[in-house]
Amino acid sequence: MAFLALLATPLLGALVLALAGGRRFAPELNVLFSLGTLIAAGLLAAQVIGAGRLVLWNEQFLIDPFNVFLVTLTAFVSFTTAVFSRPYMRIELEHGRVNGPRLRLFHSMYQLFIATMLVALTTNNMGLLWVSMEAATLSTVLLVTLYRTPASLEAGWKYFILCGVGIAQALFGTILLYFAAERVLGATGVDALLWTHLDAVKGELEPAVLGLAFVFLLVGYGTKVGLAPLHNWLPDAHAEGPTPISAVLSGLLLNVAIYAVVRCKVLVEGALHSQLPGRMLMSFGLLSVVLAAFFLWRQRDVKRLFAYSSIEHMGIIVFAFGMGGPLANFAGLLHMVMHSLTKSAIFFAVGHISQIKGTQRIHRIRGLTVTHPALGWGLVVGVAAIAGLPPLGIFMSEFLVVTSTFARQPLLAIVLVFGILLAFGALLLRLTSVAFGRPRGSSAPAEASYVPMFAHLALVLVAGIYLPAPLVAWFQNVARLLG
Repeated sequence: MAFLALLATPLLGALVLALAGGRRFAPELNVLFSLGTLIAAGLLAAQVIGAGRLVLWNEQFLIDPFNVFLVTLTAFVSFTTAVFSRPYMRIELEHGRVNGPRLRLFHSMYQLFIATMLVALTTNNMGLLWVSMEAATLSTVLLVTLYRTPASLEAGWKYFILCGVGIAQALFGTILLYFAAERVLGATGVDALLWTHLDAVKGELEPAVLGLAFVFLLVGYGTKVGLAPLHNWLPDAHAEGPTPISAVLSGLLLNVAIYAVVRCKVLVEGALHSQLPGRMLMSFGLLSVVLAAFFLWRQRDVKRLFAYSSIEHMGIIVFAFGMGGPLANFAGLLHMVMHSLTKSAIFFAVGHISQIKGTQRIHRIRGLTVTHPALGWGLVVGVAAIAGLPPLGIFMSEFLVVTSTFARQPLLAIVLVFGILLAFGALLLRLTSVAFGRPRGSSAPAEASYVPMFAHLALVLVAGIYLPAPLVAWFQNVARLLG
């Protein structure tokens, strides 16, 4: 029942808001549907805690400790982002950047986007995983181009074309996976693509075919993750779309794409009996960290700055999962959560700041802690967290990744630390100029919803100081499941 509610609530929300999304009460409806999804996710997590892994609907859906925590995280961040978007989109309407029909498009596609991510996270069918990832791309293209400016249309087309090419690679990888599975499982139709069936016979699958399939799957889903050199769509999509979409793209969609990559890695490593898939992930991850760190120094747009920060952190997560083992997998899981909460909080602050100042250009924003203390200090804490300063949660996850790497691959650890420190310097430089100094730009009072931003930052701070024992045990269990 909880699982049915989890998928039905955002789909119903998309339908209702397609009809009423331009009305005065539409933002409240968006929040209510998101709250319903969060409640259903909580109930589903409780079911998994009590009963263990669930296989539902003729084995087409799988709920296990790995994906249920991502489902809960997705539902939580989508709810807080819906709360943030209430005042944000109302101001956009008042400023004439959107109108009634576009507001209806925003609300309906927002709910559809959440639904597609939840399907991708919970499906047991690798084919349906591909379909839901493609549906997520199509729904977010419409959101990225919401303002219909030349820059947003260009960003939307770039996003659509690059991710479309990437997802086509993932389709070919999925076909190869089916080809290898059918030879072992027999002519069972789409059942040959069920992850649980594939996992049970992964040692019997043809290694050469699985190795080739993983190359296409990694390139395909890696494009959605934003891994270098497949990242070109991500900064434009974040900078030109509405800020609520930047928050969920960075905080949620990238996690879903990483989830798809990790599921594929588990199968292919079992078939190859080698660490080649892990080494490929480590290579892409390390390249993403270093490349994004250099690009951070060149950014003049505040949203593009944090888009490149997302690429850096996706690199750290992918590197951790590529290294594997209980400690690195634990660190990767923790980093996914901390990055989602922190980066969405940063975008909440940046969204209100850019509305007040009327610009996203960094050099036109100064002295925020003086003119708008709540937003300014919220941004300071968010940047300190994303830069990896103690005692915030990202410091803990980065520390675990680095120590695990030093123990097993010390040379790679040096490169990883270099990239992290380079990114830290760039973020610190930009933070001091934006948050402190003589105020510049508008000092008009902010019409902002501070609760989502400070709720996320509070969770990140608490996680850096103390992780509850049940949560640690949960992550340890998932880390063992991932091998």
